Amino acid sequence: MKPTIIAIFAILLVGSVTSFASAQEGIPDWVKNNADWWSEGAISDGEFVSGIQHLIKSGIVSVYTEIESEELIPVNLKNMNSEWASLYSDLDKCSEISTAYKRIDCEKPFKKAIALDGYKADGEGFVVGPITYYWKGINSEGNEFSVTSAGQYILSIRMLAENTSSKVVAMNCTSPQICAYDVWNGEKEFKYSGMDFTSGQIAMNSGDSREFNILFGPNIGYGGTKFEYDSSKEYFFRVNEDFGKASISLNLQ
Repeated sequence: MKPTIIAIFAILLVGSVTSFASAQEGIPDWVKNNADWWSEGAISDGEFVSGIQHLIKSGIVSVYTEIESEELIPVNLKNMNSEWASLYSDLDKCSEISTAYKRIDCEKPFKKAIALDGYKADGEGFVVGPITYYWKGINSEGNEFSVTSAGQYILSIRMLAENTSSKVVAMNCTSPQICAYDVWNGEKEFKYSGMDFTSGQIAMNSGDSREFNILFGPNIGYGGTKFEYDSSKEYFFRVNEDFGKASISLNLQ
């Protein structure tokens, strides 16, 4: 990743920039890797932004604005500490491993930790027994509410679940009809059209975290439900697991 490209990214992310100093020598390899991973969808926008912000805070990249740069920094990025830099540094060391599967195994825990920190910084946590669900809200990455040209409403939900207990916990969704997760508008429940629960279950060890996606839209059969929208109603994403229940407001209006 060339310094000039990193500079362009920083301009877009920070905003209101009138002049931008050229990047100094010695941009860390982890920044270049982050750019590659981000372009490939391996890390989220928030994780990539945090890396750029670290460049700015560490002085590797300088930004000059019409107002104080501190005013332009989102609150969650102001709170970034040395743990972020340490995680990115450890992640970068994995790139030195030549064997692909060993490199991937090395990267997994650091990518998970970075993703979890991003959700905790940008999202809201909902404690349901041993699992805490983190959600960044509609219009964040992976979360979208839209309508197709044919009039079909589409709702995409992306969350991160963290097992805070000392036991192995399983999240269950084997079919639209037999799934612990749905959407409710106070009168009607809507079953999913697609999800990424491997073999219908996500099993997590103690301290583990996992991002998951659920799509609500056309009726795919097998107990599914066509997703409909009524602006006069409030919609909730519901958790109905054996270990606990919750209703998370989606704020679709």
